[in-house]
Amino acid sequence: MSTTTESTRRESAEARALKTMRTGAYDSVASLLIALLFIVGLAVGGLFIIWLTNRLMFSQKPVPVELVEYAGRGDHAAGYARDMEPPGPEELEEEMYEPQVEATLEAVTDVVTTQAAALDSIATAAEATVKGGGGMGDSRGPGPEGEGRSDIIPPWERWEIRYTTSGLSPYARQLDFFKIELAAAGGTPLVDYAFNLAKTKPDRRSGKPDDEKRMYMSWQNAGGPLAAFDRQLLARAGIQTQRRLVLQFYPRETELKLLRSEAEHAKGRDAREFLKTIFGVRPAGGGYEFFVIDQFFRPRPMI
Repeated sequence: MSTTTESTRRESAEARALKTMRTGAYDSVASLLIALLFIVGLAVGGLFIIWLTNRLMFSQKPVPVELVEYAGRGDHAAGYARDMEPPGPEELEEEMYEPQVEATLEAVTDVVTTQAAALDSIATAAEATVKGGGGMGDSRGPGPEGEGRSDIIPPWERWEIRYTTSGLSPYARQLDFFKIELAAAGGTPLVDYAFNLAKTKPDRRSGKPDDEKRMYMSWQNAGGPLAAFDRQLLARAGIQTQRRLVLQFYPRETELKLLRSEAEHAKGRDAREFLKTIFGVRPAGGGYEFFVIDQFFRPRPMI
């Protein structure tokens, strides 16, 4: 009997303890407020992190681009020495070669007066002559006249750009994004330019070849589809292209982008090792960007 009584007393004590430990209305509201504050704090913290990441701009440090002056003969006649007089046919035999035909763009440089004169001759009757000057010509390679470095292959000899497009309008938008102008040279004393190429009728202007200092590129395969797009865009601007050389002029800003992309892809290699760089064009953000498809290098210089 005593055991039963003691058990009943213990149960009664436990029941009283449970009644005492029950949560009141005040405790429930306080716990709810603490939970809500915790949730709001997490939400505010997350929003702050999102705001902070949008304010802080994390960008890769650009690779410094070395602006090199290249040795070139300008408008001097090709030869094997340094002479202002043009060489005769017997001296030029070693300089003659057959150009390679490729379906890519070959970068070259300034539009010089001698090229315009050569293009003028396309529209005239062909004549042959065996007369030549008594000089030895200029031994420097093609390019803007200068006494710069000759141990680096200049960009206009090592660059190729491959465009990928689904039609004329997307191609015109790519050229406009990079601020590239199309031009027709030869046949007239002036170079005719077309820009804002995505318009129904692109804008046009004319200029003297001697005033042009930008890098330009030309299609070696004039029968390719993109070369046909260039001629079509020039025709829309009212520029005649028959028996004229069609060119793409690249602003200095775009040329520097190509140089920087090339240097970043080379990962610290000496510029003297650059042999050939092939670029492509792809969408990026709201526009387009150049990227390196492939690179080829020469052996590392000894010094």
